[in-house]
Amino acid sequence: MLFDTHVHLNADQFNDDLEDVIERAKERNVEKMVVVGFDEPTINRAMELIGKYDFMYASVGWHPVDAIDMKDEHLTWIEELAAHPKVVAIGEMGLDYHWDKSPKDIQKEVFRRQIRLARKVNLPIIIHNRDATEDVITILKEESVEEVGGIMHCFTGSIEVAKQCMDMNMYISFGGPVTFKNAKKPKEVAAEIPLDKLLIETDCPYLTPHPYRGKRNEPAYVSYVAEQIAELKGISYDELAKHTTENALKLFRIND
Repeated sequence: MLFDTHVHLNADQFNDDLEDVIERAKERNVEKMVVVGFDEPTINRAMELIGKYDFMYASVGWHPVDAIDMKDEHLTWIEELAAHPKVVAIGEMGLDYHWDKSPKDIQKEVFRRQIRLARKVNLPIIIHNRDATEDVITILKEESVEEVGGIMHCFTGSIEVAKQCMDMNMYISFGGPVTFKNAKKPKEVAAEIPLDKLLIETDCPYLTPHPYRGKRNEPAYVSYVAEQIAELKGISYDELAKHTTENALKLFRIND
């Protein structure tokens, strides 16, 4: 069994063939997944999906690129949704210094407020970090993230940064980029992450793994991520699947 910890099946790219996508995932033994909402439309759609499919769970939060659009009532709404039994995390949240839609100071404030909310409702967080590692680490430390823990989503940083995150009760999650032929650093880091701190994901429809790079990503392809990391760690595919699934179930407190 595989657990895809980060999907965007709430994206428009899946409007026309969602059932086929789900069927292909099941054929590859992807039996659970977390649908991530990061603004008003995607959160609404995530909640619809978890109501329809028993194997889907949701994370609800506000993306740093759109931090400038978040209002107080959005945070209140996210807090209300957090009471739903199938909402298992807050996010994705974090910092993104690649795009300049939202000023850095606003991103930081929205990030901090969401970590505080996660601590209030006692749910783990899902971190988006792009070109902002130093500030992300600083904020995680200052906001006592270790109280709830969470996921460094689609991790591409160094082993030193990974260790800092793991020390704060964070899991390290890898997606499609770890399969890219020129991805030397992600492969080296994935090989070193302890099995009890490792997760896998697709971030579909984005970051499609080899050999489908350039096409739309989907949950079935998390199996390629699992195969690559198992090979890097010198363990069997089944062992990698077992550990990453157990980690996800533990983090999200899913017992069924």
